[in-house]
Amino acid sequence: MRITRRRALASLGIGAPAALLAHPAGHLAIAAYRDRGSIPAPPAGFTEDASRLETIAVETHVVPARGTEDALLALFSQARAAGRPIAIAGARHTMGGQTSASGALVVDTSEIRAMSLDEGRNVLTVGSGARWSQVLAYLDPLGRSVGVMQGYSSFSVGGSLGANVHGWQHDRPPIASSAESLRIMLADGRVVRTDRSENRQLFALVIGGYGLFGVVLNVELRVVDNALYSAKRWNALADEYVDLFERRVRADPAVRMAYGRISVSPKRFLTEALLTAYSAEPALHGNIPSLRPTKSSAIERAIFRGSEESGYGKELRWQIESAFGGEAGSGLSRNQILDEPAALFENRDPQKTDILQEYFVPPSSFASLLSRMRQILPKYPADLLNVTVRTVLRDDDSFLRYADGPMFALVLLFCIPRTAEADRQMVPLTRELVDAAISLGGRYYLPYRLHATPEQLARAYPQAQAFFEAKRTWDPDLLFRNHFFEKYGAS
Repeated sequence: MRITRRRALASLGIGAPAALLAHPAGHLAIAAYRDRGSIPAPPAGFTEDASRLETIAVETHVVPARGTEDALLALFSQARAAGRPIAIAGARHTMGGQTSASGALVVDTSEIRAMSLDEGRNVLTVGSGARWSQVLAYLDPLGRSVGVMQGYSSFSVGGSLGANVHGWQHDRPPIASSAESLRIMLADGRVVRTDRSENRQLFALVIGGYGLFGVVLNVELRVVDNALYSAKRWNALADEYVDLFERRVRADPAVRMAYGRISVSPKRFLTEALLTAYSAEPALHGNIPSLRPTKSSAIERAIFRGSEESGYGKELRWQIESAFGGEAGSGLSRNQILDEPAALFENRDPQKTDILQEYFVPPSSFASLLSRMRQILPKYPADLLNVTVRTVLRDDDSFLRYADGPMFALVLLFCIPRTAEADRQMVPLTRELVDAAISLGGRYYLPYRLHATPEQLARAYPQAQAFFEAKRTWDPDLLFRNHFFEKYGAS
């Protein structure tokens, strides 16, 4: 949202009579008071992912930065001797057990984070366990930035490649397009280099392969110049969002990043949209400020978390965002925009959790998918907090790809009780939305809850069967496993 305290207060009408302020101020005060919890750590010997819906018994091993390959070989031998699988975890931001399996030895890659930049080639070599925040901090004094990454900087490089993420970079394919090569340790202990010419199939399988083919040691990523951007924002009817995007973003070569929001307020449910675009400002490039830590805004967080289970809160948030949200003004660096941790808005309530879903459709199907969502979502009890719109170009690099052409993505964030029953209630909702996306020539994103049926996976990803067959070729003993594989690929 990126709303400054001054802008937020202005949007509440500071300077107006106190009676007019009582309701919004009181609402935000209550929201801030309720938002005092903290996320409990899982018990020793257990792990959780970002969903916090499954606590799984595992044995986690942090792989050291020195002697990495020897340590991995020892873990592989230990797993085989004990008849246990290997699961691979970075920042654990997936939501469906993609980084764990029951009884697994979990390889924690967080210490594998060495970096070096080839400035002549504009290629960064980085360990798979590095967080994007660490990458940005390394690149910033060198005048470089990340080419493609997701909206938050707290994810790991390896995890992002494993999910083949995309972000606000509207004119780019997913992250696969920015990878030059990978070094990966296979199940038999060999370390191989893979790129678009050497071991090409493995390159395509690993990116978007959710850790099922081996442990990525390091990656070569193409980087771009850091730059100063200015932001512009437009309001529109949601059904006209694609046309607005084409006119304001696609047709303007100065625009570097863009994203949209769709209203979830009951008064405007999925009918109004905001588009924010960040454009390069060449005249400002001589003095790019250094990257600084992103500070949490208490009032901004109260505005967001205050929309939970509150139609009034959702409408208040939409009014504030419509007036001021996303407008960073001039002179904000690309690195500063990208360096936002997920913790700024995460659900701290130990009794609740936030769940993501994402659906991709061609531009011509965007309004139709919104129409279907307006019919489907009100039938279910899940509390929809946010809908973000992003775009991604055709992916020619990954095997289990979700973008066979230019796609618009609708990212849905739900708040639900942290219970098995609430998770079960999400199943029919998810399956209806998956069917809607598929029927419109689209797909759904795979890093989230495993609620889609195997038949839906096969329809959305016709290459899935070949993907799992290739898994058995590269890992015949099925050493690398996770819940995603166990549900869709084990039979």
